Amino acid sequence: MPTLIRSQNGAMVLANDAFTHVDDDQDVPPGDVILSLTRFQSEGDRLLSEGRAVGVRLTTEEAVEVLAYDLPRIAVVALAFPKFRDGRHYSNARVLRERYAFPREVRAVGDVLREQAGFMFRCGIDAYEPADGSSPEQWERATRRFRHVYQRAADGRTPAFVERGS
Repeated sequence: MPTLIRSQNGAMVLANDAFTHVDDDQDVPPGDVILSLTRFQSEGDRLLSEGRAVGVRLTTEEAVEVLAYDLPRIAVVALAFPKFRDGRHYSNARVLRERYAFPREVRAVGDVLREQAGFMFRCGIDAYEPADGSSPEQWERATRRFRHVYQRAADGRTPAFVERGS
């Protein structure tokens, strides 16, 4: 089971993961699950009607907009980063938080490294399955590495140009 780090009350903490990642070729186990978009579209209604919490895992080729109708029913959106240098999910996280005001968990899975922590946090990702074995303490230090930011983002930090104008 991968390590799950969550942002809670301004701190990064090690969290218990109630969800099971289910691949398309696996049987769906009892309990809360995270499915691919394709599988959610075919089996999501049934699973939700059983009273389960259901999450959806998006690849970088899948636009978050396809979930717009279903977002009120989805417990977790897991953004699968295939490589550390593929940043398309940063935009998806911001769309979830800013356009759709998605209030639940946005989780980074896949090739998730501590060096990305600050960017992921600023874009609205609030749960992480680090591939580099980093701890919550290391993750928290990485999110606070830079005092100044230069643009607005989902985290609500004040950009440097606004601080200078005050």
